[in-house]
Amino acid sequence: MRFPWLILLFIVLPFALLAQNGVITGTITNSGSKTPLPRASVFLSNSSVGAATNEEGKYMLSGIRPGQYTLVVSLLGFDDYTKTILVGSEPIKLDIEMSPRPLMLREVVIQSSADWKKNYEAFRKDFIGSDENAKECVVINPHILNLVYNRTKQTLEADADQFLIVENHALGYRVKFLLKDFKSDHIANIISYEGERLFEDLPGSESQKKKWHQKREECYYGSAMHFYRSLYTDKLQQEGFIVYHLSRALNPERPPDDVIRRKIQYFKEMRRIDSANYYVGLANMSKYYHENLMKPALSQFEILGTTDQKGVYIIHFQNYLYIVYTKKTDDTYNKDLYRPIDQANYAVTIATLFNKEGYALFDMNGIVINNAPLYEGAWAASRLSDLLPVDYVPDH
Repeated sequence: MRFPWLILLFIVLPFALLAQNGVITGTITNSGSKTPLPRASVFLSNSSVGAATNEEGKYMLSGIRPGQYTLVVSLLGFDDYTKTILVGSEPIKLDIEMSPRPLMLREVVIQSSADWKKNYEAFRKDFIGSDENAKECVVINPHILNLVYNRTKQTLEADADQFLIVENHALGYRVKFLLKDFKSDHIANIISYEGERLFEDLPGSESQKKKWHQKREECYYGSAMHFYRSLYTDKLQQEGFIVYHLSRALNPERPPDDVIRRKIQYFKEMRRIDSANYYVGLANMSKYYHENLMKPALSQFEILGTTDQKGVYIIHFQNYLYIVYTKKTDDTYNKDLYRPIDQANYAVTIATLFNKEGYALFDMNGIVINNAPLYEGAWAASRLSDLLPVDYVPDH
């Protein structure tokens, strides 16, 4: 007599599991005319969840892994809409009004096709990467990019008014990126960018999908996403992470980046090559000295805090956090990355917080959502070619 209940359990269970994933629905309209807007792109930034509105302006996003996301709506001729939302098991209904974008005249930068190509190759290296995965990335529409190189500051800047589409044939993703602001500082060696991105699975054979799966796993383990997920679940050591406080001081023999930049430009204009090369040499010096790891290693409770928002956590530390991933090695030379003599060449990342409070917020997907740290080392070397959507889940 118990068998019917057992059968009922197997019928109901899949639906119960499905209900644990979030759903977002709503209608997109013009804020002025109140008319529906069809074919608007609606997606959760940095995820694989996205859709387009139908003729009635309606959309539905389903199967969403719980966590905090940035909802993005984009449509040509309208200002992009963004909203931070916390997705749980309860359905969310969100109707959105889009504001028409006023016609803006962009400053025209005159450059030859050779200059554009040179700037594009530098952008591709800094934004997409130069590793083996990057070699399998194809940019579908490169000429939508606005690229400007400032010779005086030695900075490359880029943006785009529509999706930059990159097909990553190493990981099996088509990445659609709304690039708002990109800057590569060739003196400070700092790359920063802002934008929203959507991941879509590429079609492929079973053998291709198997290779993509393996590559995705390789990118996940040891990544920032892996670290933050391991931190809030108290599995740092189990997952291969060791964390220390790092103390270090600025190298007094190396001038600040802006001084080096001005000197190099000045002496090049004066055709004093030896003097320019002297400052190039200073730029190649390490920025730091008197570096030391504060042992013993840190425990979870020393750097993790909770918030009043479900699924949102705090990572807090002073100065520098030294993160070692013991399940990967990294032999890449980095003059600014401290490695103790008695430590193997594990993958190492140094995180620096810039806000006075000394904390950053991250969610259960392992994504920093406020006060993002500056990364040096392994995570800093990661480019678009290695990125995974925030809702990616490894095998174990």
